[in-house]
Amino acid sequence: MSPQDSLLRKYITIFFVVSGYWIVSISTVFMNKTLLSNIDLDAPMFINLSQTLVTAFICFGKKMLSRLYPERLSFPEQNIWDPQVMRQILPVSIMFTSMIATNNLCLKYVSVAFYYIGRSLTTIFNVILTFLILREKTSKKCIFCCAIIVIGFWLGVDQEHFAGSLSIAGTIFGILGSFSLSLFSILTKKVLPKIDGEIWLLQYANNVYASILFLPIIALSGEVPIVYSYPRLGDTFFWSVVLGGGLCGFLIGFFTSLQIKYTSALTHNISGTAKACAQTVLATYWYHETKSFVWWFSNLIILVASGAYARVKQLDMEKQYRQSPAYTKV
Repeated sequence: MSPQDSLLRKYITIFFVVSGYWIVSISTVFMNKTLLSNIDLDAPMFINLSQTLVTAFICFGKKMLSRLYPERLSFPEQNIWDPQVMRQILPVSIMFTSMIATNNLCLKYVSVAFYYIGRSLTTIFNVILTFLILREKTSKKCIFCCAIIVIGFWLGVDQEHFAGSLSIAGTIFGILGSFSLSLFSILTKKVLPKIDGEIWLLQYANNVYASILFLPIIALSGEVPIVYSYPRLGDTFFWSVVLGGGLCGFLIGFFTSLQIKYTSALTHNISGTAKACAQTVLATYWYHETKSFVWWFSNLIILVASGAYARVKQLDMEKQYRQSPAYTKV
């Protein structure tokens, strides 16, 4: 296979992975907004726990089926309670737990439309953490694009404040969510080669560990009596929505790991930013929200700057790929 055919095949694979991530991610955000704001249950950590538990059970079910039908299904046999496996994956799982918690708390306090702006600093944190952890430097052009993203973020927050709908708590959780996502992406990229690229193993371990980590968080946040006294706790509709949210959480976790595996932590974050732009347009239509021109302009600034950043990185990738056909990062 020629280097050109290999590169084309790589791009086709990435296209389908990224498309799947977009579809699942947008669906998950709208589902989580319904869970966090429209069911009259003020227990976001319990919602998070339900999602990680559903995902853990799905992974466990696939593991059992792979043992019954090994010719049709496969699942890594590593023991997630093995001390060596835990040492490798637990740091990723901690950031996974933080990412879920902060993202959903941000979504609880802000609208789906503003969620894009609130989470737009992911690329900035990724550049900083990539340098600090991986010792990879970023070009001046990329740094300039990051500066423009910060300006777009500041303008969007200012417009939300001007409209009287700014949530300080939601904005802070958005910033923390951006940081958690960036660090989670980088750690995932580092850990995957150590576990032979086994996405199912990472998905299973992350959600089992996160489910355990959420238990003390739920207790400390005082959600136990809130959940216990919830009048619709026995309703079929309530558990259907919770299970639906858990299924979405499983799919987004799977496609997130898949996207990071076939691209890079940076490309995953850029993809997430662009996806969020489409998500914003859908949200304003779905919730019948009216935004000012300057508010939309702030979104455009972030999108264009993120696109320019992605273009610079793409040119770097093509240059390195021509120099070394074995190059695997995007």
